[in-house]
Amino acid sequence: MAYLYYPGCTLKTKAKKLDKYAKKSMEMLGIDAIEMDEWQCCGAVYPMAKDEIATKLSAVRTLEEANRKERDLLTLCSACHHVIKRVNNDMRNDTDIRAKANNYSQFETPYTGTTKVVHYLEMLRDDIGFNELSKHVVNPLTGRKIGAYYGCLLLRPSGTMQFDNPENPSIMEDFIRAIGAEPVIYAYRNECCGSYAAIDDKELVQGCCKKILDSCAAKGADAMITACPLCLYNLTQGDAGDNLPVYYFTELLAKALGATNNL
Repeated sequence: MAYLYYPGCTLKTKAKKLDKYAKKSMEMLGIDAIEMDEWQCCGAVYPMAKDEIATKLSAVRTLEEANRKERDLLTLCSACHHVIKRVNNDMRNDTDIRAKANNYSQFETPYTGTTKVVHYLEMLRDDIGFNELSKHVVNPLTGRKIGAYYGCLLLRPSGTMQFDNPENPSIMEDFIRAIGAEPVIYAYRNECCGSYAAIDDKELVQGCCKKILDSCAAKGADAMITACPLCLYNLTQGDAGDNLPVYYFTELLAKALGATNNL
């Protein structure tokens, strides 16, 4: 299993734990993942305007580099994964976007959407396997009840992301079982946290997050995990963040593998 690892901006600033414990865990699992030397911002948000090309070019460069190096592209941040995978779908299926992006980028060989984009959780599920992962667990989180929070970006649009069932996902619950904990199924695990509305309507976002956290706590959860830095930020702000501790899933993975005792 050989990957080109794309961390993204937030993992080098506000979400260092997500990146740090992902790398520690890959070392423990023997994953061959090389971080890109000169990665750029993914674009942060997938542009909905059909004729918007410029903000997709960074993702195209990332995808082309992985293709040129003959490695799958491994992502971790939910937002980065969302943007890069949707842009890859454009490069594969939209002849107009593909032509304009290649004309601008002037790659030696035009890029046509051939890179496989793999989220870290997909790598654990599909390439390692959760049964195999459980064999590496030396510090199982026995007795812990954990709620998985998916949010929007990993699951939708489902036809493009093809991550899991958008209405009844299971990948994070299967991950929780693999590290020895008990998953908690609750009503709002795939609902939006409020996203970037936090910039100008914090009250709205805190209402969304309180609904999510209360739903999870009511089912007996001790904690919640997520793969999204923005979701974690929103879930831990104000009164909404008093309900449950929220962790990046890589923090619990590293602890279960014995790579850290910091939790």
